[in-house]
Amino acid sequence: MAREDRRDRERQPREREESELVEKLVGINRVAKVVKGGRRFGFAALVVVGDGKGRVGHGAGKAREVPEAIRKATEQAKRNMVKVPLRENRTLHHDANGHFGAGRVVLRTAAAGTGIIAGGPMRAVFEALGVQDVVAKSLGTSNPHNMIKATFDALSGTVSPRAVANRRGKKVADILGRRDGEAAAAKEA
Repeated sequence: MAREDRRDRERQPREREESELVEKLVGINRVAKVVKGGRRFGFAALVVVGDGKGRVGHGAGKAREVPEAIRKATEQAKRNMVKVPLRENRTLHHDANGHFGAGRVVLRTAAAGTGIIAGGPMRAVFEALGVQDVVAKSLGTSNPHNMIKATFDALSGTVSPRAVANRRGKKVADILGRRDGEAAAAKEA
Protein backbone atom coordinates (compact mmCIF):
# COMPACT_ATOMS: atom_id res chain seq x y z
CA MET A 1 0.00 0.00 0.00
CA ALA A 2 2.82 2.42 0.85
CA ARG A 3 4.42 1.82 -2.55
CA GLU A 4 1.20 2.80 -4.36
CA ASP A 5 0.88 6.01 -2.30
CA ARG A 6 4.45 6.99 -3.18
CA ARG A 7 3.79 6.38 -6.88
CA ASP A 8 0.68 8.56 -6.73
CA ARG A 9 2.64 11.38 -5.08
CA GLU A 10 5.38 11.12 -7.71
CA ARG A 11 2.84 11.21 -10.54
CA GLN A 12 0.83 14.23 -9.35
CA PRO A 13 3.41 17.00 -10.04
CA ARG A 14 4.11 15.63 -13.53
CA GLU A 15 0.39 15.55 -14.38
CA ARG A 16 -0.03 19.11 -13.13
CA GLU A 17 3.01 20.21 -15.14
CA GLU A 18 1.70 18.59 -18.32
CA SER A 19 -1.71 20.22 -17.90
CA GLU A 20 -0.02 23.65 -18.03
CA LEU A 21 1.50 22.92 -21.44
CA VAL A 22 0.25 24.76 -24.52
CA GLU A 23 -0.35 22.45 -27.49
CA LYS A 24 -0.47 23.89 -31.00
CA LEU A 25 -1.50 21.72 -33.94
CA VAL A 26 0.54 23.00 -36.89
CA GLY A 27 -0.79 20.71 -39.59
CA ILE A 28 -2.37 17.43 -40.59
CA ASN A 29 -1.61 15.62 -43.84
CA ARG A 30 -3.76 12.88 -45.33
CA VAL A 31 -1.79 10.29 -47.20
CA ALA A 32 -3.20 7.47 -49.33
CA LYS A 33 -1.68 4.04 -49.81
CA VAL A 34 -3.01 2.23 -52.84
CA VAL A 35 -3.67 -1.45 -52.13
CA LYS A 36 -5.46 -4.22 -53.99
CA GLY A 37 -8.93 -3.28 -52.71
CA GLY A 38 -8.57 0.49 -53.21
CA ARG A 39 -6.96 3.17 -51.08
CA ARG A 40 -5.96 3.11 -47.41
CA PHE A 41 -5.86 6.53 -45.79
CA GLY A 42 -3.48 7.51 -43.04
CA PHE A 43 -2.82 10.80 -41.29
CA ALA A 44 0.36 12.62 -40.28
CA ALA A 45 0.20 15.33 -37.61
CA LEU A 46 2.73 18.02 -36.67
CA VAL A 47 2.42 19.46 -33.14
CA VAL A 48 4.31 22.09 -31.11
CA VAL A 49 4.14 21.97 -27.30
CA GLY A 50 5.41 24.58 -24.84
CA ASP A 51 4.94 25.84 -21.31
CA GLY A 52 4.86 29.54 -22.22
CA LYS A 53 7.88 30.14 -19.97
CA GLY A 54 10.82 29.27 -22.19
CA ARG A 55 10.41 25.55 -22.87
CA VAL A 56 9.20 24.24 -26.22
CA GLY A 57 9.25 21.03 -28.27
CA HIS A 58 7.94 19.69 -31.56
CA GLY A 59 6.82 16.28 -32.71
CA ALA A 60 5.34 14.42 -35.64
CA GLY A 61 3.04 11.40 -35.48
CA LYS A 62 1.47 9.10 -38.06
CA ALA A 63 -1.57 6.86 -37.63
CA ARG A 64 -4.71 5.61 -39.37
CA GLU A 65 -6.90 7.96 -37.29
CA VAL A 66 -6.45 11.72 -36.75
CA PRO A 67 -6.71 11.72 -32.90
CA GLU A 68 -4.15 8.93 -32.63
CA ALA A 69 -1.72 10.80 -34.91
CA ILE A 70 -2.13 13.96 -32.81
CA ARG A 71 -1.58 12.00 -29.57
CA LYS A 72 1.63 10.43 -30.93
CA ALA A 73 2.92 13.80 -32.12
CA THR A 74 2.12 15.42 -28.76
CA GLU A 75 3.95 12.70 -26.83
CA GLN A 76 7.00 13.08 -29.07
CA ALA A 77 6.91 16.88 -28.64
CA LYS A 78 6.83 16.54 -24.83
CA ARG A 79 9.87 14.23 -24.96
CA ASN A 80 11.81 16.63 -27.22
CA MET A 81 11.35 19.83 -25.21
CA VAL A 82 14.25 22.27 -25.04
CA LYS A 83 14.90 25.28 -22.79
CA VAL A 84 15.36 28.64 -24.55
CA PRO A 85 16.68 31.67 -22.63
CA LEU A 86 14.38 34.69 -22.95
CA ARG A 87 15.10 38.35 -22.23
CA GLU A 88 12.57 39.84 -19.81
CA ASN A 89 10.39 36.76 -20.51
CA ARG A 90 9.15 38.41 -23.72
CA THR A 91 11.81 38.27 -26.48
CA LEU A 92 15.08 36.64 -27.53
CA HIS A 93 18.46 37.82 -26.25
CA HIS A 94 19.94 38.26 -29.74
CA ASP A 95 19.24 37.71 -33.43
CA ALA A 96 19.65 34.18 -34.76
CA ASN A 97 19.72 32.32 -38.06
CA GLY A 98 18.73 28.70 -38.50
CA HIS A 99 18.42 26.21 -41.31
CA PHE A 100 17.22 22.70 -41.89
CA GLY A 101 17.15 21.20 -45.36
CA ALA A 102 15.86 23.88 -47.74
CA GLY A 103 14.30 25.85 -44.87
CA ARG A 104 16.12 28.94 -43.60
CA VAL A 105 14.81 31.31 -40.93
CA VAL A 106 15.94 34.63 -39.49
CA LEU A 107 14.84 35.48 -35.93
CA ARG A 108 15.23 39.03 -34.60
CA THR A 109 14.63 40.52 -31.20
CA ALA A 110 11.96 43.19 -31.01
CA ALA A 111 10.96 46.10 -28.80
CA ALA A 112 8.12 45.76 -26.33
CA GLY A 113 4.71 45.93 -27.99
CA THR A 114 5.88 44.65 -31.38
CA GLY A 115 4.07 41.33 -31.08
CA ILE A 116 4.82 38.11 -32.91
CA ILE A 117 5.57 38.92 -36.52
CA ALA A 118 6.04 35.46 -37.96
CA GLY A 119 4.24 33.17 -40.34
CA GLY A 120 2.36 29.93 -39.75
CA PRO A 121 4.51 27.25 -38.16
CA MET A 122 7.00 29.71 -36.64
CA ARG A 123 4.16 31.61 -34.97
CA ALA A 124 3.02 28.39 -33.26
CA VAL A 125 6.55 27.84 -31.91
CA PHE A 126 6.78 31.38 -30.49
CA GLU A 127 3.30 31.25 -28.94
CA ALA A 128 4.08 27.93 -27.24
CA LEU A 129 7.49 29.25 -26.14
CA GLY A 130 5.97 32.33 -24.49
CA VAL A 131 7.70 34.92 -26.67
CA GLN A 132 5.62 38.08 -27.02
CA ASP A 133 7.85 40.28 -29.20
CA VAL A 134 9.80 38.85 -32.13
CA VAL A 135 10.26 39.43 -35.84
CA ALA A 136 10.88 36.30 -37.90
CA LYS A 137 11.29 35.67 -41.60
CA SER A 138 11.21 32.37 -43.42
CA LEU A 139 13.50 32.10 -46.43
CA GLY A 140 13.45 29.13 -48.75
CA THR A 141 10.88 26.39 -48.31
CA SER A 142 7.42 26.80 -46.84
CA ASN A 143 7.30 23.14 -45.75
CA PRO A 144 6.09 23.26 -42.11
CA HIS A 145 8.38 20.42 -40.97
CA ASN A 146 11.50 22.14 -42.30
CA MET A 147 10.40 25.58 -41.06
CA ILE A 148 9.88 24.29 -37.51
CA LYS A 149 13.17 22.37 -37.50
CA ALA A 150 15.01 25.46 -38.82
CA THR A 151 13.37 27.56 -36.09
CA PHE A 152 14.52 25.08 -33.44
CA ASP A 153 18.01 25.17 -34.97
CA ALA A 154 18.06 28.95 -34.53
CA LEU A 155 16.63 28.78 -31.01
CA SER A 156 19.17 26.15 -29.95
CA GLY A 157 21.93 28.62 -30.84
CA THR A 158 20.64 31.40 -28.58
CA VAL A 159 22.48 31.97 -25.32
CA SER A 160 21.91 34.39 -22.48
CA PRO A 161 24.55 36.97 -21.49
CA ARG A 162 24.78 35.24 -18.10
CA ALA A 163 25.74 31.93 -19.77
CA VAL A 164 28.38 33.67 -21.92
CA ALA A 165 29.78 35.46 -18.86
CA ASN A 166 29.99 32.19 -16.91
CA ARG A 167 31.71 30.43 -19.79
CA ARG A 168 34.29 33.22 -20.17
CA GLY A 169 34.73 33.81 -16.44
CA LYS A 170 33.65 37.45 -16.67
CA LYS A 171 30.82 39.62 -15.37
CA VAL A 172 27.60 40.20 -17.31
CA ALA A 173 28.37 43.94 -17.49
CA ASP A 174 31.67 43.16 -19.23
CA ILE A 175 29.88 41.02 -21.81
CA LEU A 176 27.21 43.66 -22.52
CA GLY A 177 29.84 46.43 -22.69
CA ARG A 178 28.30 48.54 -19.92
CA ARG A 179 31.02 50.14 -17.83
CA ASP A 180 30.93 53.10 -15.46
CA GLY A 181 33.66 54.95 -17.40
CA GLU A 182 31.83 54.65 -20.70
CA ALA A 183 28.54 55.76 -19.14
CA ALA A 184 30.19 58.87 -17.67
CA ALA A 185 31.85 59.69 -21.00
CA ALA A 186 28.52 59.32 -22.80
CA LYS A 187 26.86 61.78 -20.38
CA GLU A 188 29.59 64.40 -20.90
CA ALA A 189 29.34 64.24 -24.68
